[in-house]
Amino acid sequence: MGFIKEFKEFAMKGNVMDMAVGVIIGGAFGKIVTSLVNDVLMPVIGLATGGIDFTNLFINLSSDEKFSTLAAAQEAGASVFAYGQFIQNIVDFLIVAFCIFLMLKGINKLNRKKEEPTEPAAPAGPTQEELLAEIRDLLKKQ
Repeated sequence: MGFIKEFKEFAMKGNVMDMAVGVIIGGAFGKIVTSLVNDVLMPVIGLATGGIDFTNLFINLSSDEKFSTLAAAQEAGASVFAYGQFIQNIVDFLIVAFCIFLMLKGINKLNRKKEEPTEPAAPAGPTQEELLAEIRDLLKKQ
């Protein structure tokens, strides 16, 4: 019984729940970035590079047979070195890293604005020790 109670306490901690929410949002964010790369950026890059589709760049390692697409080579069971997909994944990573950088930069900027006081702080008054010393000196004079 103790094991189940201990697991329940662990699973319901705030950090675990925050992490779960982060993973779910991260998965959804990944889909958005993948769509941005595949549907927006890669066609523009392909146009700039003369119509090259990076996902279809591969080297056939198994035979001399020529395949027009990576999917056709994989369907035929050919062993392929799909370096185009690797390039695609690098582009995905760079975009995700850049988006995270921009988010953190914005969050840090907001946090700095919150920390900055809107009005200058009032000058600090005497400390408790200084006040007590002043009272002591006044009492000695009487």
